Amino acid sequence: MMEIILLERVEKLGQMGEVVKVRPGFARNYLLPQKKALRATKENRAIFEQRRSQLEAANLDKRREAEQVAQKMNGVSVVLIRQAGESGQLYGSVSARDISTGVTEAGFTVTRGQVTLDKAIKTLGLYPVRVVLHPEVAVQVTVNVAQSAEEAEMQAKGINPIQLAQKKAQGHDEDEAPAEAPAEKAEKKAAKAKKKAEPEEGEAEVEAKTKTKAKPAAAKDAGKAAKPKSEKREKKAKPA
Repeated sequence: MMEIILLERVEKLGQMGEVVKVRPGFARNYLLPQKKALRATKENRAIFEQRRSQLEAANLDKRREAEQVAQKMNGVSVVLIRQAGESGQLYGSVSARDISTGVTEAGFTVTRGQVTLDKAIKTLGLYPVRVVLHPEVAVQVTVNVAQSAEEAEMQAKGINPIQLAQKKAQGHDEDEAPAEAPAEKAEKKAAKAKKKAEPEEGEAEVEAKTKTKAKPAAAKDAGKAAKPKSEKREKKAKPA
């Protein structure tokens, strides 16, 4: 491990003036070239103490400037147009460099190193991304990754263009009536068949009643027809 003196606040390491231990690679590749620290030698400790007041004053000015920029950046949304598949998976990814470019184009100059992105963005959608303007000042911007400006506007309103397209493809629009369940179809079909059969049963009853009424009438007519014949026979038998 290597001992260094921090010349400014470094997140997760410490405040200005603190002596901390870090990995040699991290110190050589980032902290020392960026002038965020000095090797913690006896000479550098003495140099830092001589420059402490000057460094603190410069840090205060930078922080105030960063705070002013942060107020202006509050609510900033960056639209990045990318191609994607039907599921919303990007053909590629959105990196910290892409976001820093988008923020710079929006009028706020930031570097790739100021964008805090744990992993690359690989799907469409809205993403809150932290941008560090100063070791003590950070602001959050919204990264809107979409396939077109129209879709970006929809996403900003809370509408998911991918889900909306899938619903339309399946015929499940909100204005469309829901499909009739199979059980309901079968029930309606049975009721229709029953209704159709009822008139036929009614006709059979009418026919049966007609036949019943016809039988007494036929018997009565037969009696009438037989009565005159017997009376004639009796009249013929009397004179004898």
